[in-house]
Amino acid sequence: MADDDPDDRRLTQEAFAESRLANDLRFVNDGEELMDYLHRRGKYSDPASSPMPGLLLLDLNMPRKDGREALQEIKADPHLKTLRVVIMTTSKAEEDIIKSYNLSASSYITKPVTFEGLVEVIKVLGKYWLEIVELPHYERSNSRN
Repeated sequence: MADDDPDDRRLTQEAFAESRLANDLRFVNDGEELMDYLHRRGKYSDPASSPMPGLLLLDLNMPRKDGREALQEIKADPHLKTLRVVIMTTSKAEEDIIKSYNLSASSYITKPVTFEGLVEVIKVLGKYWLEIVELPHYERSNSRN
């Protein structure tokens, strides 16, 4: 999950636990850190501690490199373009929704305002993306840093 808000990260982690999703959940604070993680640069160079995600929850409004820029970069990279990216943000702007789908976001979700709503969203996301859908399994080469 790429999100700069520590409260949102904590609540999402709690929602995963409440939803009984045992999937490994890892966090980065902004688009720059996300790209370092995905390209295994710096502190993310070890594949054992920085495995490639099967699904990315991406906030649009982050410092340094926002989610829009990160999504564009991910979808332009032949090694990352198959990564499933679910936009999970506070923005309800039609422009953001259209741009996200035009950049091949897999889904666009406005963050629920209550914890109960977040738990319900995480349950549905977990059921669909982590249980029902077949996703490609791939591991980035260590030589491409």
